[in-house]
Amino acid sequence: MSDKDVPTSTDEPRPARRGRPPKARATGAGDTRESILDAAEDLFSKHGFYGVTIREVSREAGVDTALVHYYFGAKRGLFDAVFLRRAEVWNNDRVDAINRYAREHGEAMTLEGLLEAFLRPPFEWSLKGGPGWKHYAALVAQTNANPAFGGETMARYFDPAIRRLIELIKQVLPGARDVDVYWAYHNLSGALTLTLGETGRLDRLSGGLCRSGDLESAGDYMVRFAAAGFRAVCAPRDAD
Repeated sequence: MSDKDVPTSTDEPRPARRGRPPKARATGAGDTRESILDAAEDLFSKHGFYGVTIREVSREAGVDTALVHYYFGAKRGLFDAVFLRRAEVWNNDRVDAINRYAREHGEAMTLEGLLEAFLRPPFEWSLKGGPGWKHYAALVAQTNANPAFGGETMARYFDPAIRRLIELIKQVLPGARDVDVYWAYHNLSGALTLTLGETGRLDRLSGGLCRSGDLESAGDYMVRFAAAGFRAVCAPRDAD
């Protein structure tokens, strides 16, 4: 994503929380709840759902385990609360961006412009939103690849935004078969979550030529790669 696409300071998203606050500040009920969510998000992003206990979350947040159960119930309830908190922001930004792009360009929409609008919010939150958004991106990457409950969780929190994107892609590619569009998005989804996870895999594979933390370059490459992929996969097929 080029410099001209980066919004001015008045347009930048405003994170509700930049990482985990100091434990001493978690004095009110709202602060306590947020402190628990931040601690859980950090731990889940590093160790996964099954590698974290309620006791570890409470210790990291500086609260009693009873408070964690009081606010969130069992561990799955805590995990869902962590996932929902930033998913709402992420998805609202993406839907607003692609709807705005569609209004402004109408029949002149392009795959590159549409994908740029859809991908920019998660990349910008990871770039500018602070440690909490880095943790969340890593958590989404883990969940997207989780065979136990990843599919259900991703569908519950992200499908409405993705379905809107697919509607607009079909307008740009009116002859595309549904099955081809969904497979093309599936490939984009994996690339997006792996990239936002910033695992360092790319750094090692390229011998340092590419950096997984260079999200500006990653966004530019992904838009071009995904647009070309959609065109190739969704091209009309000759009748048998």
